[in-house]
Amino acid sequence: MNKELVDKIKANPDYQELIAKRSGFSIKLSIAMLVVYFTFILTIAFNPSALGTPISSDSVTTIGIPIGIAVIIFAFVLTGIYTSRANGEFDDLANKVKNSLKED
Repeated sequence: MNKELVDKIKANPDYQELIAKRSGFSIKLSIAMLVVYFTFILTIAFNPSALGTPISSDSVTTIGIPIGIAVIIFAFVLTGIYTSRANGEFDDLANKVKNSLKED
């Protein structure tokens, strides 16, 4: 790829919009995942009895197990949300950039 083409892509307003939206969205999802994960880990570190409490009086399973599973499911949900938006809005913007380059 030559420098002129790279400069043309970088100057394209659709490309700049794509980068801004994708970066902002990725950062928001990353922060959400980090908050959930570190809250879980810090709870284990500083208050293990909170997650070590049995679900019921005659249960061996603690409340930490379903919460840990919920953290994993949350990660999958965030991945699905990102994939959905990437395959929709972000791909549309990328195609607009490609089409504008073909026109020139």
